[in-house]
This record gives sequence, C-alpha cells and structure tokens, in this order.
Amino acid sequence: MRSLNYLGILSLLLVVPTTHTLKAHDFKTCSQSGFCRRGRALSARAKDAGLKWNSPYSVDPSSVAIASDQATFTAGVKSSLYPEINFGLELRVHDDGVVRVRMDEVGGLRKRYDEAASWALISEPVISKDIKWKAGKKDIRAVYGQKKENEVVVTFEPLRVALLRNGKEQVVLNGQGLLHMEHFRNKAPEVTHTEEPEPQEGEAAVSDEAQVVMKAENVRAWFEGESEDAYWEETFSSWTDSKPKGPESLSLDINFPNHGTIYGIPQHATRLALPTTAGESPFFSDPYRLYNADVFEYLASSPMSIYGSIPVLHAHSADSTVGIFHAVGSETWIDVAHASDKSTETHWVSESGILDLFLMPGPTPEDIFRQYSKLTGTSVLPAQWSLGYHQCRWNYVSSDDVRTVQKRFDEEDMPVDVFWLDIEYAEDHKYFIWDKKNFPDPVEMVNDVAALGRKMVVIVDPHLKRTSDYPVYQKASELGFLVQTNAGSEYEGWCWSGSSAWIDFFNPGAWNWWKSLFKITKQGSDWSWTESTEAVHIWNDMNEPSVFNGPEITMPKDNLHHGGWEHRDVHNINGMLYSNLTSQAVAERSKTPTRPFVLTRAFYAGSQRFGAMWTGDNLGTWEHMAVGVKIVLSVSIGGFSFAGSDVGGFFGNPEPDMLVRWYQVGAFAPFFRAHAHLDTKRREPFLLDQPYKGIVRDILRLRYSLLPVWYTAFRETSVTGLPVLRPHYVAFPKDQGGFNIDDQYFIASSGLLVKPVTEKDVTETTVYIPEDQVYYDYFNHHAYRGAAKGKQITVPAALHQLPLFVRGGSIVPTRERPRRSSTSMNLDPFTLRVALSKTSTARGELYLDDGVTYAHQQGQFVWREFVAEKAPKKSRAIRIYSKDLGAARPTEAVDGVALQTFNPSNSYAKSIAEVRVEKVVVVGLTDKPKSVKIEGGKELAWEFAPGIAATDKKEGVASILHIKDPKALVTQDWAIIIE
Repeated sequence: MRSLNYLGILSLLLVVPTTHTLKAHDFKTCSQSGFCRRGRALSARAKDAGLKWNSPYSVDPSSVAIASDQATFTAGVKSSLYPEINFGLELRVHDDGVVRVRMDEVGGLRKRYDEAASWALISEPVISKDIKWKAGKKDIRAVYGQKKENEVVVTFEPLRVALLRNGKEQVVLNGQGLLHMEHFRNKAPEVTHTEEPEPQEGEAAVSDEAQVVMKAENVRAWFEGESEDAYWEETFSSWTDSKPKGPESLSLDINFPNHGTIYGIPQHATRLALPTTAGESPFFSDPYRLYNADVFEYLASSPMSIYGSIPVLHAHSADSTVGIFHAVGSETWIDVAHASDKSTETHWVSESGILDLFLMPGPTPEDIFRQYSKLTGTSVLPAQWSLGYHQCRWNYVSSDDVRTVQKRFDEEDMPVDVFWLDIEYAEDHKYFIWDKKNFPDPVEMVNDVAALGRKMVVIVDPHLKRTSDYPVYQKASELGFLVQTNAGSEYEGWCWSGSSAWIDFFNPGAWNWWKSLFKITKQGSDWSWTESTEAVHIWNDMNEPSVFNGPEITMPKDNLHHGGWEHRDVHNINGMLYSNLTSQAVAERSKTPTRPFVLTRAFYAGSQRFGAMWTGDNLGTWEHMAVGVKIVLSVSIGGFSFAGSDVGGFFGNPEPDMLVRWYQVGAFAPFFRAHAHLDTKRREPFLLDQPYKGIVRDILRLRYSLLPVWYTAFRETSVTGLPVLRPHYVAFPKDQGGFNIDDQYFIASSGLLVKPVTEKDVTETTVYIPEDQVYYDYFNHHAYRGAAKGKQITVPAALHQLPLFVRGGSIVPTRERPRRSSTSMNLDPFTLRVALSKTSTARGELYLDDGVTYAHQQGQFVWREFVAEKAPKKSRAIRIYSKDLGAARPTEAVDGVALQTFNPSNSYAKSIAEVRVEKVVVVGLTDKPKSVKIEGGKELAWEFAPGIAATDKKEGVASILHIKDPKALVTQDWAIIIE
C-alpha cells in the first residue's frame, strides 16, 4: 500500500485521494544526488582522458601477506591522490571457487560500514585450503578448478583484479580506473573575509588585482574534480542531509569483456536483459538505482528504484555465465554500457560502505545460482497452502464482510486459500489492535475461515503510532528500541498511523521482544496478540521504510541506528530485518513451530529465506501486467523465487478481458494474489459476468490442479537455488535466440513452458521453442516441433486460451478433482501426464510432505521419480515406473539438512499410504498398444486416440493413451508396461 504526501497530512489520513500518478519530483535522479554526480563526473573525466587515464590506486608489493593454511592474502593499498591514507585489500577463494574481494580504509578518522554481508550471508563462507596464491613482482595470482580452468589475477600497479576462465577474462575490477574510495576527512574551516581598512592620507590604494591571492593548484582535480560537490551537506526539495561524516562514497567499474548480456540488480521495472544507461545512444539516461523506495504508481519502463534492492548481477554469453554480488547496504547507482555486442561495462557508485564483492565463476547459470545460494541461502520451502490463491483488498471492512466473501467463493465453486486484511482492521492504525466496531469478534472470524481449511493474512506495518494507549509503542519507547534522530532523540515521522516511530531492528535487544508480541497466549504481564490464532499470518508493508513526510518518502539518511550507524549505511537492509524477525515470530509463536507466511514489500539479498514478495502498487494497465512478469523473473534471478504481482493491478478498474488475462498471469506466478485499492470497484472473481467468470474459475482450478508441480518446484529451489520461474537463458544457456526473451518462461524442471498474454484483443501469439524437441499444448495435446537453432511457432491465444506447453520428455503430476482449498486436496489421487520425447522417454518428480510443519527436515516426506523409457532391445514396449528418490538421494532432499538415511515408511508416508495414481495420460505413442499392464499384474482399463507420434516430424494433435485407475500407490514402487 502506497503512502501519501505530507502536504495536508492530517486531513489526508482521513480522506484518501481518488486520483493517482507517479510524482517523479519526490525522488532523486542521479543529477540530484551528490555522490552519483561525483561518480558520473569521474567516469566522464576518464572517458575524456582516454589512454592517458590511469587509476591512482596501487598495491604495495612489500605488504602482501599470504596465509599459510588457506587461500587468503592481504595487502596494503595506496592512492597517489592521498599518500597519507591507508587502505587494506583482502582476497579469499572459497571452497566452491567464489572469490571474495574486500577493501577498506585502515586507521581512518572513522569506521566505514562493514556489516552488510553479515546480514545477507547465511554463514561465513569456507575458505579453500587447497588453492595457493603465488606472488610475483607485478601481480599475485591463484589458479584453481578441476582442470585448472579458473584464475584470479591481482595486478599491483594500478590495482586491477581479473577473474579468468580458460585464459579469457570473465570479470575485471578497476579495468577502467574508476575505483575511488572516498576517505574520511575533517571539514576544512571556512575562510572568513575582513574588510580592508581605508588607506591613510598619503597612502596609495591597493588595487583589487594586487589583492588577489593565488590559489594552490588542485593536483587532484584530474581525478576528483575541482569542487567539493555535496561533500558536507546536501539539499533535496525541502530536506537537508547534514552529512556529519562527510564524503564516503565508493566507485568501482566492474566489466565483463566477454559477456554481452546482463541480468539482475532487481528491483526495476524494465526488461530482464538490462538495457543500457551509458555509452552510445543509451536506452535510459539515468543509472539503475538501488534504494528501497515507496514509489507511487511506478513507471512501467524505468531505471528508478522501487521497493527492493538485490545487488547481484549475472553476465551471460553462449560460452559461460559469471556473477557478482556486491554486499553494500547503502544507496547505489549502476551505469550499464556495451563497448561491443559481446562485452558489458558497469559502473557502481555507492554512498557508503566498504568494498565487499563476491565473484561467482559459474560457468553455467545453474552454477551461479548454487554459488549465490550457498552465500545468501535459498528461497524458503513455503507452507503448501500459501501456493494457492490469495484474495485481498484494501479493505474488507468487517468480520461479516470477510464471511460473506468466503461464502460467495464457495457458492461459485471457486477455490481460494487465504483472505487478507489491510490496515483498516486496526484501531487508528495501531497494528495488532482490532477495531472492535467493525471487527467485534476477530478470533471467531478467523476460526470461521479456518474451519474450511483456509488461512488469513493480516497486515502489520513497521510504523508505530506514538500514543500512550498503544502498548507496542509504549514498550518499544521505554526499552529504547526506536530509531533515533542525528541528535539522539526518538525519531518522529508520519505514516498511516499519523505521528509514528520505527523499531530499530539492527538492535539485537529488540528481536526477542518483537517476537513475543505475536504470542497468542498470555505472556505474564507483557502484552501480546492474544486476539489472534495460528491461522493468522502476516503482511509486512511500508518497510522501505515509508515515511510520508520524509525525504524521498523515507527516513532521513542521518538518522541513527544501533551501533551509531547512520540510516544511509543500512537503508536497503532495513526492510529485510523487519520481515526476518516477523517470520521468526510467526514460526515460534506456538509450541510446535510451523512454517510462517510473511509477505514483504522491501527486500535485500537474503530476504528469500523469510517469505514472499510482491511487486508493489502496480496499475491496472496492460503495460504493468507485462512488466510485472519481467520484474518477477528479475527478482528470481536475485534468488527470490516466491514472488508475484497484484492480479488486476492495485490501482484502477480493469475491464473484464484485462482481468481474465491478469488471472492467467497470476496463476503462473509463484505468489498468486488479487489485490485492489480502496477506491476501486469490487472485483472479486465471483462478481464477473459470464463468460469471464467461467474462464477465471477454470484458471483458478488449473492453478490448484498444478499445486503438486509448484510444491515440487519449491522443494527443488529450496535445495539448489535454481529459480522456480526460469527464463530461457537459465534453461537453455547456449541458445542465443533466448537471451532477450522475458515474456515466456519454464516452471522449474517440470517441463511446463508458459507464455501469458499481456496485450488486448489477442487471438494468437508466437512462442519460441529453443530446441529440436516436441512440445505439446497442455490442453489439446497439439504437437509442435522446435529446431536445433530455435524456432518461433504461432499458437491460438483467444481470451479463454492460455499458451501453456509440456516439453517432450516430461512427466507432470496433477490433482484434478476440484476442491474449495488446497487443504481439502491432501488425500486426493494423482494424474500423471506423460509427454514423450522424440526418443519416447520422459521423467518427472513429485515431492510431498505435511506442507505445514518442519517435520520434513527429520525425513517426514515422500519424494518420487517417475520415468518412461523403452523396454530392452527387441521389444517395442514402453515401461513407466515410479521409484523412491528420498532413499537414493537423502542428502539432496531438503534444504539445510543433509539426511544420512531416509525411511520410505516414515510417519508422513504412512499417513498417505492409500493415495494413488488414478489416471495416466501418455502423449505421443507411435501405435495403439496391444496391452497395458501393471508389471506382474493384470491388464488395465485404457483407451487410445490415434494421432501424431513424438517420434514423427509432423505437427498436429498427438496420440493419447488414457490408462484408467491403475491403483498405483504414490508412496510405492510400481511399473506399467505398454506393449
């Protein structure tokens, strides 16, 4: 939910405006940001100087110290600009080949912020004990890898770091000489001028020219510029940043000489393959900005920062992929340019912090995701119900309103799992405190929802109303847990609650106290949320943080956090800590921990460990529908898979056809929620007229039938780090035809390929098939053929048609019985869709657990593999079988736990012992079978419809074999033989 401007705040908190537009003047451009101006000016001077330009930073060879027992070295760094200032450099090579580059000021006037990595990383990375550094006169280097293919070289003068693979440079730091760590300094006293006395009688007057004092030449101007641009104070609009520490920005060029396409650095509303911001004819004129901000109705194509910041980037080519993670928590601007179509130059400028950069060598996208997730963790394995459909609105206005909405969903046979409450549930926007006028029976209301197997999500924003009758604020203030001004007093800003304060989650003392608030039983004399239940989960909004009367709708940068750090140092990390602690609170509120659901708007590297995100306050337009897909893909590249956009758009009243298309988009996002602004018309799907209502009902049912696919996909991402939604460069990294595709994607390893339609009045669309393989229309089994170099196909895409395909070689498990919610499906049978490849083979996976607790970490789960393959030679039979993956690969089964053994007869498996496969659909057989049997058993009932075979080269409707109720138990090994 988006903030309002402070102008007229007292009245605006009571009267919500009915017109909206992006107020670009609320947010800085690079030209309005002092340190960004300085960074871009530095780059311009370097460009103008050409080959004459040389970095002033160099390594002192005599200071190089190599650790004796691990792949680490340290060295002193000097800048010729300031010989008296000392910097320290450290490089480490981790046991997985990731290279960590750290540089900090040593012995300076103050300490630079160096804790960003500690918030992002899951643990301190293990440094290799096998890799050795070798120092020479001009550089120090290390060679490693199974085939000694990787090499990292640190050149001493000027300082330059390069990561190479097979002799080709993959990443180069300071290759263009833009490294600049502004050291801490004292502000020079201002020169005061006194008037000259009048000349005495008989004295000659001194001319102005004679009084000119020659300024000392600024010998650093060639690098830093002539003026101290916004060093000590900066004004934007009506706000002044006091900058008590002076200049402390960090500039660094990070270049990819052999990679022409880059992805990542979310969150921005733009294409997945990032357009240029610098160089010849840039697509955008401003750099990409990372500065978590409450951007009202953000543009559908812009480098502006929005709600979250993940400073991770992939550089890709057909030969390899390489990645970087820059652990910095302050505002950061990134310019992107291409000297050629095969190379990329980026320039990163951060307001504060040390250089703490992780170079991920790849060489494949899969390797990059593994390396990054080893650093910051994987996306959480969510509660299974949270993958269902979520219904939200600002606001459901009463307990009875919630009950009525639930009743209407059931009357229309539309599945739903979660109902949401926005800020109006809270008395005077005092979160946790129910407005008893409209919600007189909150626990009973939640219980009525839970009785049908559903949950509720309730918003808890970070701003605390500053009033004596709000126990949460009073206790936080009493304990000293609130953010302070630069003068050391409690910071007061304005948000939905009016006069507000903010908890400082960088203070460890606040953590257990915050978690105690969510306890649903009385905690002695301390207040806790006893008017809640375990069926209530949490929505963290406004956690950038949003401050209506603050600069750029957020906190002043010179506010103070625990440890004396300024808000400028930690701004982008702030929102992650809020959702992190809330997630822990929900998990721990009962004796038996259950998986929490927490939705966050602001995020940072590592936020994927704590819940879901959404793309914020989007508009009900086709443009926002389309860019929402790209944003979700981009956030997935940043490691955050549990993501989605508000179906229908937060603002506006979309026409029925647009709403239908938006449901198609939402049904194929990991997080599937409809939401709407206070001023919009009610647009719950049951309110639609026919045929739109029927189409949306079918979409919802499709989502629910595919829940086994989504849950299995999340198991995979929670272990491997590979995203749930996979753009083409991830799935087919060597296919150049897919590098720029961001309007279609694969669902994990399921074999499903989807292209949501995001334009009006479309009746057909083109889909790119990246390989020489057969792809089947999910609904009518039409077989399409790809090509070795990729191929565009044209497919029907009328309003009721969703371009969804199954890749040949896949087995897709579904549950086809319509239910009111996901919890009603736990004992339902499965259908297996076997989509044969060109070689008449297929495979797929199914993962199941209780979907609620953490028992899976103790081996309480079912993990099966389904395989279709040709029988031994001289037989034309195809054998479809199921085998246990948990026993075969226990160490890979669940995130964070390397099980040494697995018992297929665990308690959970016994609880679903009677769950069976009730149908097998085999697509693409060459001929009508003579026999279909359970191996070692009787003939099964089956029907065959002739059609195109997977092995053919023709297109058309494929042959279909329906095997009826083989009574194959999902927890057991079995095989079906098709003769």
